[in-house]
Amino acid sequence: MSTTFEGPVTKEVTGQFRHQALFYSGGRELVARLLPFVSEGLQAGDKVLVALSTPKLDALRKALGPEANKLAFADMDSLGANPARIIPLWSGFTEGLAPGQRARGVGEPITAKRSPAELVECQIHESLLNVAFADGPPFVLLCPYDTGLLGEAVVEEARCSHAFVTSGSQPPVASQHFVGLEASGSLSGRDLPPAPPDAHLFRVDTSSVALARHLVRLRGEEFGLHQSEAWDFALAAHEVIANSLKHAGGGELSLWAEDASLICEVRDQGRFADPLAGRLRPEQASLTGRGLWMANQLCDLVQIRALSEGTVVRLHIRKHTAGR
Repeated sequence: MSTTFEGPVTKEVTGQFRHQALFYSGGRELVARLLPFVSEGLQAGDKVLVALSTPKLDALRKALGPEANKLAFADMDSLGANPARIIPLWSGFTEGLAPGQRARGVGEPITAKRSPAELVECQIHESLLNVAFADGPPFVLLCPYDTGLLGEAVVEEARCSHAFVTSGSQPPVASQHFVGLEASGSLSGRDLPPAPPDAHLFRVDTSSVALARHLVRLRGEEFGLHQSEAWDFALAAHEVIANSLKHAGGGELSLWAEDASLICEVRDQGRFADPLAGRLRPEQASLTGRGLWMANQLCDLVQIRALSEGTVVRLHIRKHTAGR
């Protein structure tokens, strides 16, 4: 697969980041499409990383043969289980390029196995990639979408979040539906389902932080989390509450169970300005930006929405059969 880009390219995407959706159907076609993309990168001296589910990684390794030893692999089902952890993976990968070297990646965060909530956050992640790497080093990122398993609405959304698209044996072309860089950074317009009527509500201010943390931990243990998981979930909630107190003077905490997950939501009247908050590793010396980062490391899913009336942060944790 050639990486020569055809078609008009808007001013917004003339930088060094090339974000490309690959539409395929079935594992055989995926491997057939990835082989030339990966081999071309290796021949050019690119730094190459492929992040897919383990069965797909195994199939690609087998097809590559000895060449597989020349690139890096990552299990997307593990490292990308929480979509907010994927940008740090690519950020670390693109660091330290040699002069004139380019990074080349393959990442498939969106599969038919994703829950509805995870799917939406994966779609937000795909859009935020455009913001995260807009001013970054030379980087070509190919994002596969299995059209045989994913709905048409998911495919159409991919056309909006990727500046380039390719399908079949066609070379990549500029997507006519790409929303652009500014819209890619928006965290509004994607409504969250409302909390259920029986959700536990708790007003959080400076006098009730410790009680709120205690409540989350107890609810986690009642839900069936391991003790360490319940403590982790309470710590994540505490970090979000601390942000709420700092930026909005506090807010309202809601707790409820949904299928196999326990959900904690913090809603306040603050204004959320950084769409990448919690997705970029904080600098060692920085005193800010650690709360949402920590929440993403401790929780299975973190949903953030910037609303006209304030900000919502929703934390999810699932029951696990073994400790973390």
